[in-house]
Amino acid sequence: MIHYILQVLFFQLLFLMIYDLFLKKETFFNYNRLYLLITPVLAFIIPYLKLQFIVNSVPENARLIIPPSLTTQPELYVQNLPLVIINTEGAWEPNWWVLSYLTGFIISLGFFGCKYFHLKKLKNSGSSAYENGIRIINVPESKIAYTFFNTIYLGNDLSKKEKQQILSHELVHVKQKHTYDLVFFEFLKVVIWFNPLVYIFQSRIAGVHEYIADHEVVKTVSRKTYFEQLLNSAFNTKDISFTNQFFNQSLIKKRIVMLQKNKSSKLSKFKFLLVVPLMLAMLTYVACSDDQKIENITEQSNAENFLTVEIEDFENRTPEEKAKMKEAFDELANSEGYTAVKIIDKKKTIIYNKNAPDGTPSITVENNNGKTSKLNSNNSQEGLEKYGDEIPYAVIEKTPAYKGCQEYTGEVRKKCTSTEISSFVNENFDTSLGKKLGLTGINRVIVQFRIDETGEIQDVKARAPHPELEAEAIRVIASIPQMEPGKHNGKLVSVMYSLPIAFKVN
Repeated sequence: MIHYILQVLFFQLLFLMIYDLFLKKETFFNYNRLYLLITPVLAFIIPYLKLQFIVNSVPENARLIIPPSLTTQPELYVQNLPLVIINTEGAWEPNWWVLSYLTGFIISLGFFGCKYFHLKKLKNSGSSAYENGIRIINVPESKIAYTFFNTIYLGNDLSKKEKQQILSHELVHVKQKHTYDLVFFEFLKVVIWFNPLVYIFQSRIAGVHEYIADHEVVKTVSRKTYFEQLLNSAFNTKDISFTNQFFNQSLIKKRIVMLQKNKSSKLSKFKFLLVVPLMLAMLTYVACSDDQKIENITEQSNAENFLTVEIEDFENRTPEEKAKMKEAFDELANSEGYTAVKIIDKKKTIIYNKNAPDGTPSITVENNNGKTSKLNSNNSQEGLEKYGDEIPYAVIEKTPAYKGCQEYTGEVRKKCTSTEISSFVNENFDTSLGKKLGLTGINRVIVQFRIDETGEIQDVKARAPHPELEAEAIRVIASIPQMEPGKHNGKLVSVMYSLPIAFKVN
């Protein structure tokens, strides 16, 4: 969210710079009005735009593989258990960012309310009259002059001549609905009160409103008379930012200068085209910032995400190369983002796919001479003998079984065991850690453990955002009762399990 807000502020600043440097002094007032209304909104939308032709034109960064902190045992089969969600109550702590925002929001809303009630007070204190469906409030003992929606406020102390010229000016504000523009920015000032650029945009568009009204009035009144009116009138109007004010001291000089300015040439309209390259640059920036996010993918082919390991000779691999393979298989076991490991040597490419089309793991060997062979779980022993112990299998003939699940086979046996393990973890995990450690949100824990040939839990390892969470996960998993061991090809085998835990602190 902070990144999005910074993008919005940056884009609004760029739009404002274009206006101040190239457009502010032009006499295309209605175009400038549209520019000042549209560009702040575009700044909110552009960070969400992902135009494909721009995304495709951005070169891809080098993709990274993040090395895992857990290692697998080379002789093991691997089973992935479903996510265990542990819900607990955490110690309540105020969100200072939210509280700060709400405080500013309430204060800004209070300022808006004060301005509105001031207008209500003036409305109730004066007498009303209607002219061509427009309400005119005559405010006693005052020389104010401003417009709010369909109502014009005029002080009774203004002379008849002043009232006539000011009324012509204010009628332009009413007819062109300038108040809606100001109220829109007033709304933004409440919602995003921390953004100083909104105040500048509102000031700029208020000036444009005055230029529009002035140029409409001087079509029927001499410029000299109108200048005198601007210079000699009393400057005692109240500062209400969502009203169009005739006597705005900071704008008087600018209005006179703009009235004397020659009409801008038609070629000057091309300055608005500066927005096009600016927006393309913004969209490119958005595409680049998204592309810079680290992806834990090394290669994607046929909708499969591969982890790639390059070695010299598979049959004579070094201890370092074996370690790389173990890391890759560990990452495959712990991440749903990967579906296969690709091992490349100078003679062939070996692909271990944990989710082959037939639903079982498979090994595909692609030789450089074009010959391809494939092994699946039915001839997995052949694969182990030929390609080494490092290749793990997510499916074995008979998986370990929790007490009460031994009578089942296949997927039912797996589901029963995973359900019982999940229940055991939920019942025995110390949920008070949420309050003790001051944790918030979802804290993910990855646990690996081995069920050996006797059914005992061995080699428990954990990875978590807090050491005490790791220790608790290891304690709970290590206390799981003895299970019936797994079997493959008639032999008892060790099975490595990977268990993700979501420790959710409410």
